[in-house]
Amino acid sequence: MLSGCASFMAQKSSLSTQPTAITTYFDYRIVSPDKKTITLQDLSHQVKNADVVLIGEWHTHSAIHRFETDLLKALFFQNPNVTLSMEQFSRDSQEVVNQYLAGEIGETTLIMQANAWPNYESDYRPLVEFAKLNKLDLIASNAPNNIVSCIGREGLDYINRLPAKQRIWLAERIFTKPSAYKNLFLASMHHGNEIQNNQQFAAQMAWDETMAESIVRYLGVHPDKQVMHIAGNFHVENGLGIAAGILRREADLKVVIVTPVSAERALDKGIGDYRLQVIPPPQKFVKSDNRITYFKSLAVRNNNLQCLQ
Repeated sequence: MLSGCASFMAQKSSLSTQPTAITTYFDYRIVSPDKKTITLQDLSHQVKNADVVLIGEWHTHSAIHRFETDLLKALFFQNPNVTLSMEQFSRDSQEVVNQYLAGEIGETTLIMQANAWPNYESDYRPLVEFAKLNKLDLIASNAPNNIVSCIGREGLDYINRLPAKQRIWLAERIFTKPSAYKNLFLASMHHGNEIQNNQQFAAQMAWDETMAESIVRYLGVHPDKQVMHIAGNFHVENGLGIAAGILRREADLKVVIVTPVSAERALDKGIGDYRLQVIPPPQKFVKSDNRITYFKSLAVRNNNLQCLQ
């Protein structure tokens, strides 16, 4: 008992500390919307009444993945009625995820049958294992990637060709009307014509709307739960994407957002997100030829995708 108590107190104590300097890819600093540096324990207390905590990530960033597990643990210590929701698993994998959490299958089977991301073992295993150990629900919230890719190629009309069994893997309503989010997305596109870019936006919204609907549906059945959802940062930041999709479906839900920023970057004014300061990722491309080669490889992969006729 003494050993267990000491372990719990040590873990609880770690929630109230954070690095004084960000010098490695494991370090992070939390900044509140009013630009105050706060501890992990402060954050967990401040978001305790939120229905949904959305965490934007730069995929494969070590500090951000560390923070996600740290926060899940802090929320659980504060209130065991917490549920993990992940972009990294899609609705068609929910049964496989449930089987893994129940100990009915092993990790390799989970990775293969649930189409886990290539960085699962290095970046997402800690979250899933914490959920498994503490018997937390895990929402496989996303839309299947192959369907979304076909939407990106052919537009929302592609959905009409899906059999009923597959249609339920997407949100019932996919919002693609003009919005600040759409403007931001189209401004980020560096290639393609207007039709292609609008089709890509439809694919983006298929992801966002499905994740939002998955969360809202879960809370409709489990209103006493708090959901912590992780997704790529573009899906989350500034109250757009998933957050807007949640509030379109259930305006009374309280949504809190945490998004990463460079440790050296001045924090934007007037934005209500909590900010996670970290060392920025390495530059993706230095030579333009390498960038062109990369996007050509993506085009070849997309052309090889088989969509329903």
